[in-house]
Amino acid sequence: MTRVSIALVHHPVVDRGGDVITTAITNLDLHDIARTACTYDLEAVWIVHPVAAQRELAERVRAHWVGGSGARRIPTREAALSLLRVVPELYDVTQSYGGRGGVEYWATAARALGRDVIGFDGARARIAERARPVVIVLGTGWGLASSVVDDADVLLAPIDGLAGYNHLSVRAAAAITLDRLLGPARG
Repeated sequence: MTRVSIALVHHPVVDRGGDVITTAITNLDLHDIARTACTYDLEAVWIVHPVAAQRELAERVRAHWVGGSGARRIPTREAALSLLRVVPELYDVTQSYGGRGGVEYWATAARALGRDVIGFDGARARIAERARPVVIVLGTGWGLASSVVDDADVLLAPIDGLAGYNHLSVRAAAAITLDRLLGPARG
């Protein structure tokens, strides 16, 4: 199977009005997305943030749970948090795969109205046949900036609920997306 990672992008993302902003890293996102990634055997969880102080915060959280006192108290958390890779920009993720040709970016497309998207069944089949690693790119705030969406190789269909409401936390969106792409087949 294809190697899969996830990238949690804090910049460039948009606010409610569509302006490009930078959001803050939250401890809860780090823990929950890492635990979900570990559950689905992902290669890495990339935390993308341009502000050094925010990256240092993420690194301190990681260090506490990987080799620190947190690892001794809750060893299963060490496995999950060891997946974290903290970088200033998506370019650094690309470089870790040998350049843009070495990886496919799959963006979540809740805000990609009017663009071609692939449903989860088609994406699940596509993962099974890919040779290049796949990085699923999630945006914080009100979603990824158009520059990130425009650079994606694949746009995943939005997660539609039953009531037409779609403003999930990024943690919930990550869990649903990974389950639909990598979880056991249901029938």
